[in-house]
Amino acid sequence: MSETLATQGRRLLLIELNEVNFDVARTYVDRLGLTAFGRLMAGCAIRTSAESTYDELEPWIQWPSVHSGLTSAEHGVFRLGDIVGTQVPQIFEQVEQMGLRVGCVSPMNTENRLRAPEYFIPDPWTPTPTDGSWWSRKLTTAIAQAVNDNSRSRLTARSAFKLALGLLRFARPVHYPTYFQLAIQSRRAPWRKALLLDLFLHDLHWRLFHAKAPDFSTVFFNAGAHIQHHYFFNSTTAGHEGLRNPPWYAAANVDPIAEMLRVYDRILADYLALPGVDVIVATGLSQRPYDRVKFYYRLKEHSSFLRMLGVAHSTVLPRMTRDFLVQCETAAQAVEAEQRLSRVRVAGSGEPLFGAIDNRGNDLFVTMTYPHEIDAKLSIELDGQSMALAPHVSFVAIKNGMHQSTGFAYFTPGIAPSAPSDGDHVKALHGTIMQFFGAGAAALGTGTEMAPLG
Repeated sequence: MSETLATQGRRLLLIELNEVNFDVARTYVDRLGLTAFGRLMAGCAIRTSAESTYDELEPWIQWPSVHSGLTSAEHGVFRLGDIVGTQVPQIFEQVEQMGLRVGCVSPMNTENRLRAPEYFIPDPWTPTPTDGSWWSRKLTTAIAQAVNDNSRSRLTARSAFKLALGLLRFARPVHYPTYFQLAIQSRRAPWRKALLLDLFLHDLHWRLFHAKAPDFSTVFFNAGAHIQHHYFFNSTTAGHEGLRNPPWYAAANVDPIAEMLRVYDRILADYLALPGVDVIVATGLSQRPYDRVKFYYRLKEHSSFLRMLGVAHSTVLPRMTRDFLVQCETAAQAVEAEQRLSRVRVAGSGEPLFGAIDNRGNDLFVTMTYPHEIDAKLSIELDGQSMALAPHVSFVAIKNGMHQSTGFAYFTPGIAPSAPSDGDHVKALHGTIMQFFGAGAAALGTGTEMAPLG
């Protein structure tokens, strides 16, 4: 582009549709009448790639690549929340340094380094400041509590009150029937809580985007990733042959994938209709159906459980699903905690309870990796002592989806000439955004012709 779209008065919106598999979505387009998804797939779209090592196929690794223009080996951010305190550049402050206005709602693994954000609400897992406004502070704490305690279905009265106020303030009347339907049907269908939260984040972002009119804004949606991980086997078009979820987990006649795509189609339709706004829709990576049965559990009270095990520590910060960060007073205390946690074994099988422990000095990033069902008879052992595990964990899900390197990205026509080539690493999206705002256009090249994604 010889003249940047930003200088023409156009704005850019990055929609982070985390891990959604567009190949699966395509199988639902006609049967569900998904007009927005149909428009994406018929327009300017590419497949992106990510890391080839499976352990590095995590959204908290790929989204920093999108935000920085660096591969995982280059940015070195491998854990959720680890972006904080690094020197890894981020597109948000880079655009702001051009004298432009920036707003963010829940961008994954992003540190708020903006001097004057139009709005900034962090993701529920990254300890970074909000924009400082009353609404952002209150909603951030409420969303974080709701998301991190979701496996226990525990929403505190304070968080519920804040979220109710947020819905009254930001929910759009056109979506009231959908909110009501999702809420009343969520008791035995927990995926609908995730969809309700994403719809709320959309309405929240929609209101802020219109009120503040930033030059660049991003909004992150995670319900699709959650639902694919937990309910792919219920898909009417994409489940793994021979694997179905048990009725107590999800009834055979429900399709959470279809429900997710319907909600997302409404959200995408809103953004694609915005005048004077160019849009990038990206997934970072995606998922495909898993090929076996694997159970996920989460500790109920992380710190008290570690104390029961005799693991000395200062604090514990829960992360997504099975992960948590153990903070210690000293490196020596961290080594002792690592050694003790690594000796916790499941009685009978001898399998480790915590099969992934990453010692980073004074901190440990720990994952509860035991993959089988935990019943009342199952015990764990440590140094000759045993105790029942079931009272201390909450069932999260049966794993239905696994990560794959392929991601998807869509560009409105004005951006298409500077879009990455099909198959490029997802980090290339950073260059497309920078070129939109006139940074390094010559060095970034002219892009490639886009074709319908097929």
